[in-house]
Amino acid sequence: MIKTALSTALSACAILAAGTAAAQSLPDDILRAELREGWRLPGGTQMAALHLTLAPGWKTYWRAPGEGGIPPSFDWTGSENIAGVTFHWPKPQVFDINGLRVIGYRDALVLPMEFTAADPARPMAATAEVELGVCEEICVPMSISIGAAFDGSTTPDPVIERALAERPESIKAQARCVAEAIRDGLRVTASVAIPAVGPEEFAVMELTDRSVWVSAADTNRQGGALTATADMVPPAAQPFALNRSAIRVTIFGGSGRVVEVQGCTG
Repeated sequence: MIKTALSTALSACAILAAGTAAAQSLPDDILRAELREGWRLPGGTQMAALHLTLAPGWKTYWRAPGEGGIPPSFDWTGSENIAGVTFHWPKPQVFDINGLRVIGYRDALVLPMEFTAADPARPMAATAEVELGVCEEICVPMSISIGAAFDGSTTPDPVIERALAERPESIKAQARCVAEAIRDGLRVTASVAIPAVGPEEFAVMELTDRSVWVSAADTNRQGGALTATADMVPPAAQPFALNRSAIRVTIFGGSGRVVEVQGCTG
């Protein structure tokens, strides 16, 4: 059973991102959302999921949305007995929106989320304010509220299981990173020894610290090695100490294949 607290003011609370959007009619059902309650794992964590259903043809964004996208953000204030949340993002798609390459999901998204209790002996309840963007030909920032009380069931949810099975391939290829100081941060080049993932490869570089802005990566391939270079700018806008284990390189192959490499050496 899914216990959901949901507030989506939808069109009434939507802020149109483009001036031309104001005159365009928006569907009443752009977005429906729920927090699927999921099940308790043997280790004591709770596997749940944010489940978004979008109007036909509409899209929402991945955690690193590409050019001009709006990454989702979560505020868990008000949750009970929640010490941490781990996101298990399913493999996204690549779209062209008004000449920009964006990364996300069309029509629906099931985003598995694994909750860790502050006190394993007490029940957990999750409440979140979620800011996200949805797009068709226009883009609309939206705010939703979701919530669920977890009853300790150990019966898996097949919808969440399918989303977990759709995560990118995680490989043990060794990446090597070289960082150089720039005026407002670091320029990082990651080299990964990996066979071609597809015909139109490009890489996305990320840091665990989401406060650091990371540019689109300049991606090149030479034989059996792929190289990606991106600028990383922290809030202080100056060079910083780089934790190489916190770097993630995701490689998109152009044919639907997506591969992730976590961490790199110096």
